[in-house]
Amino acid sequence: MELDPKLTPPYSTSDPTSFAYQTARERWPIIITQAIDDAYRSVGACDDADKREEGKKIVHELGELKYEVQHDRALTPIRDDGQPDVAGYNKELEQLGNITWLKAPWLFTECYLFRRMSTSFTLSTHWKNYDVFARQKIKTFRSSRPAVLELAARYKDLVTQLRSSHQTPHDPEADKLLFSEICEVCLWGNATDLSLLTSLTYEDIQKLQGSEARRAAEQNILVNDLPAVYAHLLAAKTDPTKRDSGRRVDIVLDNAGFELYVDLILAGYLLSAGLATTVVLHPKSIPWFVSDVLPGDFASLLNALADPRGFYEVATDEERLLQQQDKEEGPARLSDTEVGELEFLFAEWSRFHAEGQLVLRPNRVWTGAGSFWRLPGEAGGLVEDLKEGELVVFKGDLNYRKLVGDVAWDPTTPFTEAIGPLGPGSGLNVLALRTCKADVVVGLEAGVDEKLKQMEGGGGDSGARKWAWNGKWAVVSFSKGT
Repeated sequence: MELDPKLTPPYSTSDPTSFAYQTARERWPIIITQAIDDAYRSVGACDDADKREEGKKIVHELGELKYEVQHDRALTPIRDDGQPDVAGYNKELEQLGNITWLKAPWLFTECYLFRRMSTSFTLSTHWKNYDVFARQKIKTFRSSRPAVLELAARYKDLVTQLRSSHQTPHDPEADKLLFSEICEVCLWGNATDLSLLTSLTYEDIQKLQGSEARRAAEQNILVNDLPAVYAHLLAAKTDPTKRDSGRRVDIVLDNAGFELYVDLILAGYLLSAGLATTVVLHPKSIPWFVSDVLPGDFASLLNALADPRGFYEVATDEERLLQQQDKEEGPARLSDTEVGELEFLFAEWSRFHAEGQLVLRPNRVWTGAGSFWRLPGEAGGLVEDLKEGELVVFKGDLNYRKLVGDVAWDPTTPFTEAIGPLGPGSGLNVLALRTCKADVVVGLEAGVDEKLKQMEGGGGDSGARKWAWNGKWAVVSFSKGT
């Protein structure tokens, strides 16, 4: 808290012009209700009496948490579940005073919410590793099938071409455009954030994914530093002093499912194109913001690709019930070509993982209570490790909010300034790939924020930056650490 930005106020759940206000009153109760429903369903299917009773207690605690939020109760200290972050959360809570759910700093309180939910499971005997959001993640990835198949075909062709191009001259401009295309695929994969879209339908997901949606959204990238990022990685690739030392790219992950899928497409492309020799993926350690990646989500995705027919063609219990009610047909069969393309991805990514080129490295620092301004002071070892890489990619809205402190910056503030101690001179090369789903935004040209506010649904003269709440607009911001 002492290391956070000081000169600008944090966004608060008490501000009716902020997305924090709507989040606390509408989204949080829905998220907790979905967690209760999921846990209740698992408890009902449990044969072990002790586990069932313990599960009922967890459901009850989640219900109490929902009551606290909806009735604006004071935040209480997190119970000691043996994890090292408890003291930090409770110290900050004490420093903030007697805050209540609907009158509190948004970033801290939202992190606290998911940390509180995790505690109920961690303190149990039988449910310690239970991911209350796993069903939602899997369901959404199944719903992403058209875009998954489209990108699988594109990826296989791309990797095949990259390997054959070793024998033919490169087109530098084509290489640069390809890098931008892959990064934009990775950027817009963030559009299916389950913590924002709490009632996503199959049709909604189709509109958010696929090549047509991405082409339509290109003009909505308000800041695009990808040319500078490509130049940076290309310079490292051609630097003879780095030929034998390896070149690492770190990706601080956001959502599981389709977004993790496109993150792996980016990782595989970087390795296949020689823009990196190692990619380190940084997932969360506890269920977080509904759809964030846990190590187990990586394994689940690879398992789905290893058996695509079993994953996509076999109806779930929920789908079978809907089929009986609506007399609908089951999932369509995959063609042999589609199966082959998905299995190609599985073989590629499994090989990279087995050979140590694709590494998972979870760390509880990513589920901390506050901004990444704190990292040099509170996680110096991690920062020093990240400096060894060529680039650190921070995916998604929450990571962006943490990078810039989630405070009310003037939108023309340079990104390099807003990330404070992780900016120039830090030794970290930082890339933020973010679709906007919260108020804070920096790096815009003068007048852009005002123009967007005057668009339909943009906020107008209300004082609210509503255009930045729905994931329609994006920023791709780069800060070189030298």
